[in-house]
Amino acid sequence: MAEERVQRRLAAILAADVAGYSRLMGVDEEGTLARLTAHRTDLINPCIAEHRGRVVKTTGDGLLVEFASVVDAVRCAVSFQEGMGERNKDTPEDRRIEFRIGVNLGDVIVQDDDVFGDGVNVAARLEGLAEPGGVVVSGTVHEHVRSKLDFGFDDLGVRELKNIAEPVHAFSVGSAKAVPSMSASKTQKSLPLPDKPSIAVLPFDNMSGDPEQEYFSDGITEDIITALAKNRWLSVTARNSTFAYKGQSPDIRRVAKELGADYVVEGSVRKSGKRIRITAQLIDANSGNHIWAERYDRDVGDIFAVQDEITQTIAATIEPELGAVESQKAKRKPTENLDAWDCYHLALSNMYRFDKEGNAEAQRLFRRAIEADPDFAVAHARLAYCMAASTVYFEAEPAVEFLDEALRVAQRATLLDDQDALGHFAVGRIQLLRLEYDHAIAEFQTSVELNPNLAQAHCGLGDSLAYAGRLDESTSCFEEAVRLSPHDPYRWGFLMYGSLAHLFSKRHELAAEWAEKAVRVPNSHYWANAALVAALGHLNRPDEARSAVVDLLRRRPGFSCSFAKDHLFYLKDSAQIEHYVDGLRDAGVPE
Repeated sequence: MAEERVQRRLAAILAADVAGYSRLMGVDEEGTLARLTAHRTDLINPCIAEHRGRVVKTTGDGLLVEFASVVDAVRCAVSFQEGMGERNKDTPEDRRIEFRIGVNLGDVIVQDDDVFGDGVNVAARLEGLAEPGGVVVSGTVHEHVRSKLDFGFDDLGVRELKNIAEPVHAFSVGSAKAVPSMSASKTQKSLPLPDKPSIAVLPFDNMSGDPEQEYFSDGITEDIITALAKNRWLSVTARNSTFAYKGQSPDIRRVAKELGADYVVEGSVRKSGKRIRITAQLIDANSGNHIWAERYDRDVGDIFAVQDEITQTIAATIEPELGAVESQKAKRKPTENLDAWDCYHLALSNMYRFDKEGNAEAQRLFRRAIEADPDFAVAHARLAYCMAASTVYFEAEPAVEFLDEALRVAQRATLLDDQDALGHFAVGRIQLLRLEYDHAIAEFQTSVELNPNLAQAHCGLGDSLAYAGRLDESTSCFEEAVRLSPHDPYRWGFLMYGSLAHLFSKRHELAAEWAEKAVRVPNSHYWANAALVAALGHLNRPDEARSAVVDLLRRRPGFSCSFAKDHLFYLKDSAQIEHYVDGLRDAGVPE
């Protein structure tokens, strides 16, 4: 008997999958399933039928569709995503169902109404390159439709796809009519910084040997990419580019060159029983040197809570580490060759000295950066902060005119880029000094919303809540700032202001503990010593208090109770001021 011939045909294959489906189901299983069913009934199935497609099969979070025409397949994919964009407009970002779509044209094997082969597999791999709400097509598809469809195409280059023998040229599809996602609209508002550094986060390796854990390692990677992108001074390589390296062990320098990245983050996830271990490292792509590495061991418990915690911690740690490296690079350049970006990072290194001379030099360099690039939003924000700091820490006169100028500089930052958390942080800091507590709280809340990993924003929010008398709310803000960025150059400030909140709440033991930690930070300011003295005074520990007063007067000769009153101008609650000064007095600080 003759062997039955395998049935083949040329087909356009559309593969679609819900981004972050496991997370959505973990948050709201029934609601997610109901919304997905409604999307399929009301939009997806009619869209496929309209473009003459055939649903080959569906999975819990995805579907595979066959088309006789590749033009119909791409039109369907774009219409599909436009429709989902419209349906998601009023849905909270964390509840949105967003699809990734890949489209390929190739030879497929047909068996019992199902289709198999590389023609199908390539479509599925291309879907993995797409951003949520995006469409990625193969070079073959692009070749057939580019002159027939009025869509834009972005060349993603030639990609090595997992378990696909030959590299595939990939293109992302755009549409002038497409409704932009929230993340896309924010990106369009951003203003590029001069020569800002770029970072790529490679897919974290699943070392568990359990394919079911793949969603977790992918989720960690995606969330870190999203979190780092909230730092507007960083250029973060998109997910669709970095995930092309999933399942590979590429040379870091080659990857960085291909992606145009200065820094690379890589890591792994290993689950054993009820424990999970996550490692992460930050690499300078030019030298290949490790800048930072850390390991996190956690009980699985609520797996999504663990994912959020680790993501926040890694993202918040990487930002100051990169800032320090960029500052060192700027210091090595001849002064006459400094551009706006170099001036910015040199200014940062001076700012974090937390002395009068460093603050003045930081202001000069930030102004120089702004002269070189007047649209440099982050430089405006940092300049405004330094102006505010000069009145709090370095005894500059907090005249109304000076604070008005600082506020104008900070507001210029938000006008240039209203999605930059640092701009709103700077506005909040100055409004705090102007005793406009309610406005300051609102600005700090906006800053935290824009970048939940910005530890300084949590500290600023804690300050404003404390001064407004909302002490119980404030202490959690300081705890979050310390948790997010335990090595932050401003961590002494997190600890000192946390100490003040405890002091105002008359939790003097805690106030002393926090102040002692603040004093031990190498670049701490003498106001950290003053906070410790005030707490010890209330605790009636005369020997410790005398020693703390000696340290305070050594760091700031002439410090007195009247000096403290004059320089606590940003407090309008007289009871808070008196309680602070009473502690100083009881510790032995002269009047």
